[in-house]
Amino acid sequence: MKKLLRDVSIMLWLPVLILLAWWFGSANSTSVYAPPLRVIMQTFAHDWLGERFVSDALPSIGKFAVGFVLAGIVGVVLGLLIGMSKWLGAALDPLIQFFRAIPPPAILPVALLIFGIGTTMNISVIVAGAVWPTLLNTIEGVRGLDPQVSDMTRSYRLSYSQRVFRVLLPAAAPQIFAGLRVTLQLSIILIVVSEMFASTAGIGFYVLNSQQMFAVPETWAGTIVLGLLGYIATAVFVLVERRVLSWHRGLFNATEKV
Repeated sequence: MKKLLRDVSIMLWLPVLILLAWWFGSANSTSVYAPPLRVIMQTFAHDWLGERFVSDALPSIGKFAVGFVLAGIVGVVLGLLIGMSKWLGAALDPLIQFFRAIPPPAILPVALLIFGIGTTMNISVIVAGAVWPTLLNTIEGVRGLDPQVSDMTRSYRLSYSQRVFRVLLPAAAPQIFAGLRVTLQLSIILIVVSEMFASTAGIGFYVLNSQQMFAVPETWAGTIVLGLLGYIATAVFVLVERRVLSWHRGLFNATEKV
């Protein structure tokens, strides 16, 4: 319990200090562009702790979650196939380097032409723009397997599924999760961008519409919602990562002691 309280205190002291400084520093603000934090929080509570949470936040969270999961699955599966096959890697490398160099927001016009305005377009933009870190990290993780381990799997005549699920995936897991972490951040960015340019609901639409209507407190409130979404999603991801990679941390600590 003491360790938990200490960790929570270390995590929260700076955000709390910043919020207190913002609260008291902006208390008497008359600026149109920087209203008092009290006004922003009132707007936040009014807009996002009621019906708008259901009409805008939940759809955005759902599209973000689906897009992130699909990008992760596509990245891991293709990464495994490419990493295990030298000729497939050589054949697809030019295409991978070409498409990964395209800025993700540039995918929006193409996605709009193909899917139109809607959920499918939002999810497709996330998958197409956020898949690359997971894909590339999976490829490198699979190719980084110790040759002696690979030889051992052949000596023990492991089946294809045993090689994949008991050797390759565990060995590449640290790099895969490093790629998934970047994919997570890109997914949050892309759901906001896609909703700003082609959507009639969602957090991104709310922020852009508030800015165009010159509703400054609402713009700040929407920005806070986006920050909270990113923070909570990252916190959940870290918990899953620690759970899945607990064996890796134990092995690393044991190696250090030796």
